[in-house]
Amino acid sequence: MGSEMGRRARQKEGLDVELADLPPELRWREWMGRVEAVIFASPEPVTREVLARVVGRECNIDLIIDDIRDELRGRPYELVAVAGGWQHRTRKVFATAIRTATGLGDQVRPLSQHETLILMCIAYYQPITRGELGQFFGKEVSRDLIGHLRGLRFIASGPRAPQPGAPYTYVTTNEFLSHFGFNTLRDLPDMEMLEDAGLLSKDKLLAGEFPDPLPDDDQDRDNDEEAADWTEAG
Repeated sequence: MGSEMGRRARQKEGLDVELADLPPELRWREWMGRVEAVIFASPEPVTREVLARVVGRECNIDLIIDDIRDELRGRPYELVAVAGGWQHRTRKVFATAIRTATGLGDQVRPLSQHETLILMCIAYYQPITRGELGQFFGKEVSRDLIGHLRGLRFIASGPRAPQPGAPYTYVTTNEFLSHFGFNTLRDLPDMEMLEDAGLLSKDKLLAGEFPDPLPDDDQDRDNDEEAADWTEAG
């Protein structure tokens, strides 16, 4: 008797995730509400492991996500899979309206073509050192540029390379995935898409040749608009 009362007391103090007393339909709706509330309240993508804390053992989180997405059809925001989790985001069609009303997005300078190419190279060939980036593009990659990408939280230090001096390597971050709308690195555009965009040549890479040297700063500014589609994906 005492142990049963203790169990009920603990259940009241905590969260009843199984909801065994509810009919199946109401149980499912409650799970949907919990999952959406947790995602809505979080400033970062919410992982499957976190969502599993608020639903029962028999709950299929993928089906819950699908049902939430169905209910959001026609709304100005959606539920997207990014950086290994899920996050509410406004639909891109409303981006101009949001910028006009709030000015959000105007404070951040878009990446230049130079910066975009460096970031893409890190994404595809990580972990990679600053020296290897310079060899790849035939031009030294400045510490300031690496610092700028780190400041945006798109890259971070990786393991030290097995080279003289043991330089640090660089890798992309979850912030990179989240900003550009990728769930995992497997979602990166393939080489054929990059070749079509004129950013990398698959044939040259397969032949062991490096791309042309990076443009000078003046030329880089003239070509910044060509990188806009990739840098504004988020």
